Amino acid sequence: MSPRRSDARKRMLDAASTLVRERGASATSLDDILAHSQAPRGSVYYYFPGGRTQLIVEALERAGEDILQFIPGDGTPVEVFAAFIAAWRDGLIASEFRAGCPVLAVAIEFNEETPQLTEAAARAFTSWRTGFAVLLRRHGVPAAEARRLSNLVIAAVEGAVAISRADRSIQPLDDVARTLRPLLHETVARASGPRPPARAREAPH
Repeated sequence: MSPRRSDARKRMLDAASTLVRERGASATSLDDILAHSQAPRGSVYYYFPGGRTQLIVEALERAGEDILQFIPGDGTPVEVFAAFIAAWRDGLIASEFRAGCPVLAVAIEFNEETPQLTEAAARAFTSWRTGFAVLLRRHGVPAAEARRLSNLVIAAVEGAVAISRADRSIQPLDDVARTLRPLLHETVARASGPRPPARAREAPH
């Protein structure tokens, strides 16, 4: 049975995300996306009037939103970090280290003809860093420290995903997890711990 036309938009976005994760944006053509998704060629400009660039931008936006789902309102920073690590770990192993992060894949490329792709990657990274910083703030971490720590977490995990993929080993990602987990726990515990009592006023002499 051939794929339904009504599924074409989702299939093309799925294909674009998969191919960019494996090859990068520059090596992912519209023909590749169509072949991978089995979507009819005529549906491309129906769903994506901007063509290949719009398709990849929307795939990146969806990838950004998927990661944001790991930052629920009731999760602790340590729990969110653990889920974030687990998702990348499972993805690397399931793909036999062929698939990395589509956002990172686009961010490290430079193409003057399609600045929209770099801008989409930047927005995704910003949304992740901001989301994690907001989570840290909700648990009492001061704003400047929350910003620094969220930058560290996203940069370290993204870098570890890239190195794990190149090494075909999950060790770099596991090392980052083991290093950052206690740091997050200690930071939140310190920020949310009991505050010292205010100094009592001295009695007048």
